[in-house]
Amino acid sequence: MAAKLSGDFEARADPKIQLEQAIQEAQNQHRQLKEQAANVIAHQKQTEIKLNRVMEDYEKVGANARQAVMMADDAQKRGDQEKMMQYTQTAESFANRMIALEREVEDLKSLHLQASQASDQAKQAVNQNSAMLQKKLAERQKLLSQLDQAKMQEQLNSAMSSLTEQVGQDVPSFEEVRDKVEQRYAKAKGAAELQEHSVEGRMLEVEQASLNVEAQSRLSEIRAQLGLEEAPVAAEVPLEQAQPEPQAQAAEGEA
Repeated sequence: MAAKLSGDFEARADPKIQLEQAIQEAQNQHRQLKEQAANVIAHQKQTEIKLNRVMEDYEKVGANARQAVMMADDAQKRGDQEKMMQYTQTAESFANRMIALEREVEDLKSLHLQASQASDQAKQAVNQNSAMLQKKLAERQKLLSQLDQAKMQEQLNSAMSSLTEQVGQDVPSFEEVRDKVEQRYAKAKGAAELQEHSVEGRMLEVEQASLNVEAQSRLSEIRAQLGLEEAPVAAEVPLEQAQPEPQAQAAEGEA
């Protein structure tokens, strides 16, 4: 069920939206990587600062120890046993402190070396991931252009297929509609030609010609009554002249 739902989602999902989501995810990962690398580098810097501070303390303690030894020696030369014992104890305290600082310096040097290596690796990882991200951003424009071209080609394919394929059970294709129109036009032309050459068609033509002659005679009489012109004697019009032209007959037949 999960695989089926995942497949349906992938089929309906917009590739453009998925592409933007992938780029956004890559940018978020790069941001997180930079934050982690910054923490590693910060740890290395802190270790370096602490090491420098401990080494400075070691130098100061060493200088104090030497000074205490010198003061104890001067007291001994003067014959001041009490001062000599005090300075000697102080020098021993500084010596113990130097030993502790030496151990701390060694530990900090080892820790600083590890932190420096981790810092270098973090910087390298950030640089590599940044290059990959820039490559993905450049490919995004190419993919978006290809996606637009694919959509346009799909629409063109759909439009071309609709001209040759049926859209649905009740919707004919373009070819079928054209065949029906041509068939109907040919049938109408055939019926017109048949009507033109039939006896009934000839009879209608003669009757129409007679009506035209009678109408012209009546118009002449009306003009004469109005004093516009003399009424001419109705002349017999030959049947061949009274018949309409074949082109007019064809047009009437088509109508």
